[in-house]
Amino acid sequence: MKSRVLCYFGVGIFLVPTIRAQTAEGTQAASTAEERTAARGPRTGAQDVQERPELHRRNPRYQLCKDDVLQLNFTMTPDLNQTVTVQPDGYITLQGVGDIHVEGQTVPDVAESIRLAYAKTLHNPIITVRLMEFDKPYFIVGGEVGHPGKFELRGDTTMTQAVAIAGGFTENAKHSQVWLFRRVSNDWAETRQLDLKKMLKSGDLREDAHLRPGDMLYVPKNTISKMKHFIPVATLGTYLSPGPL
Repeated sequence: MKSRVLCYFGVGIFLVPTIRAQTAEGTQAASTAEERTAARGPRTGAQDVQERPELHRRNPRYQLCKDDVLQLNFTMTPDLNQTVTVQPDGYITLQGVGDIHVEGQTVPDVAESIRLAYAKTLHNPIITVRLMEFDKPYFIVGGEVGHPGKFELRGDTTMTQAVAIAGGFTENAKHSQVWLFRRVSNDWAETRQLDLKKMLKSGDLREDAHLRPGDMLYVPKNTISKMKHFIPVATLGTYLSPGPL
């Protein structure tokens, strides 16, 4: 995916004035940039965070989604044991407490949120939270494959295996330029290009990427010459049109 730029330099006396002119322009540009920075004031950490996507965490925990079902067990007060479902708005309704928002939280986070909610009426409540029903992990394959669509991610699956599950490459597939889209935040997806043709031909699968839940693969028909390292999630539909799971 990295493009290479070939630069050719000529050597001659006639280049000296040009180099000097460029140096002067560069100095002037740097001076102007410093003046602008001084006028704006120093950058803050919050500004830096807002201008770059959050990188994907290693070994991320499952985050609750709507329709997930939780079983709550109270060690000291079993009469409060209950089963709750995450509502479309991300809330669950707790017996004797009311609604709390849990969508996007991990199970340990939810357990702590529920404990704090009941701590207002119970003394040191001991609560166990079990995830009973949840959104099954999936991956999507689009483009030039036999059966593009959305598939359940069962166990460790690589890109080449995912393509095989999706029916393999079509005769028009550009399998030397397969794209992997991976969400790194709610707004951004990381892109990565792999040459599966070379991998399969050589038998060297060391670079065969292992999929994560929600990953999307796109096999183009024609070469996509350029792709930014991070793209807005909203644009992924341009490349993929998943079918039902």
